Amino acid sequence: MWDTIIIEPFINLLLWISKLVGNFGLALILFTILTRIVLYPLTAKQIKSSAAMQELQKDKRYIEIQTKYKGDKEKLAQEQMKLYQEMKINPMASCLPTLIQFPIIIGLYQAMIQTMATGPLDLLNLTRHIYPKFLSIAEVLPLNSKFLWMDIGMPERLHIPGLNFGIPVLAIVVVISTYISTKIMTPPQQPGAADQGAMMSKMMNLYMPVLMGWLAWSLQSGLALYFVVTNFVQIAQYAISGKVHWDNVVFWKKKPEGKK
Repeated sequence: MWDTIIIEPFINLLLWISKLVGNFGLALILFTILTRIVLYPLTAKQIKSSAAMQELQKDKRYIEIQTKYKGDKEKLAQEQMKLYQEMKINPMASCLPTLIQFPIIIGLYQAMIQTMATGPLDLLNLTRHIYPKFLSIAEVLPLNSKFLWMDIGMPERLHIPGLNFGIPVLAIVVVISTYISTKIMTPPQQPGAADQGAMMSKMMNLYMPVLMGWLAWSLQSGLALYFVVTNFVQIAQYAISGKVHWDNVVFWKKKPEGKK
């Protein structure tokens, strides 16, 4: 079922794009952009939800709840949930695109592993997943897996003469771009705000860059390339929407005059 719904369509789409452009790395980039376009309605919903949460924090009722039930976390959560329902706000909606992306990441990884088949048995297994009416095996194999300094089927490292180790350039870019993309979509929190949505956003901002960076460092460079392109496209989508919170990625803030 998983192969039929996710793996096989991914394999055939990747191979088809690769046939058009003549390079599997470039095919991954185009595939990623296509994926982000398809998921854009969810991204737009995420932007809308983040804006709604920001407006909520300025609402008188929200501020009163924060003050009144400051010492009672259970009651605070109950009252906040009532206010969410009344205002038709889903505090988890801002995490939805990220959660939906995980099956795509897993499917892409498995599809990429099978597409980069090297042994006879792997090639035989790959041919079983190719739609014969859609692609000709002779036209798509063998793949051109070299892209810039990378071999798409291997973990990415940039080897510089004189250094006895490879630099994981994409893993570093993934960590930085993931941090920026998660921060710019998070509305600034009001002083004293500690609701469920704010806590979830804070955890995502901390753990997502580390998780994505580790995956980019340890797995095939094709997946790291997917992460990088995804992050930059997502940042561009937020910038176009005009909902980018650049203040969140500034590590220092100007102090008000008169304060030291």
